[in-house]
Amino acid sequence: MKKTLLVAATFLLAGGISAQGFNGSIDFKYSNSKDTTNNTYYVKDKMVKLDQFSRKTGNIEGSFIFDMNTNTIKWINPKRKVWGEQKSETPAIIKGKCEVTKGTNTKMVQGVKCNEYIVKNTEENTVITYWIAQDKFNFFVPIVKLWNRKDKQSVYFSQITGLPEGSMPLLSEEKQLSDGKALTRLEVVKINKTIPDEANLKVPSDYNKFDK
Repeated sequence: MKKTLLVAATFLLAGGISAQGFNGSIDFKYSNSKDTTNNTYYVKDKMVKLDQFSRKTGNIEGSFIFDMNTNTIKWINPKRKVWGEQKSETPAIIKGKCEVTKGTNTKMVQGVKCNEYIVKNTEENTVITYWIAQDKFNFFVPIVKLWNRKDKQSVYFSQITGLPEGSMPLLSEEKQLSDGKALTRLEVVKINKTIPDEANLKVPSDYNKFDK
């Protein structure tokens, strides 16, 4: 579960956007050299739930609930019917310097125009290209900051400054600088403007809290 972000991952649409930001659901894929996982964000105002699905069964393997009113995260294990409080990770240490470049290219992702941003770090032998939609995805940056994940997709995205409020990558690709080898990829595959039920954004009442 921790290998996804979702930074990651990544999205946008004119429909389902209010003055406060996007409300609805966003399906995206995260892939690396070993595996591909399917994920869904459910967003309603300042509550966000991230579900990760099993490739084999299609069932939910695990979830995170982000409450941006209280700046808290909860994890959920549906198989064991338990939940717990997720602590924000310690900030990642970046070796060398990340160089951020706004490219001149644009790309349509799920019918949405995105601008190219490139983050390169020679010492870490890594370059990540982000295709960023600039709209009302106000939930995304707060989640990245709250979760504070250490994967490069999340860390390098945080190096981009000056983005309009509500910006979010719909597609991002991480590669090795030395040979161009693909490492990870995040891509939105569906955006739904139907507002999720509040019950879907809460821990089920029959789940027990897990205490260490």
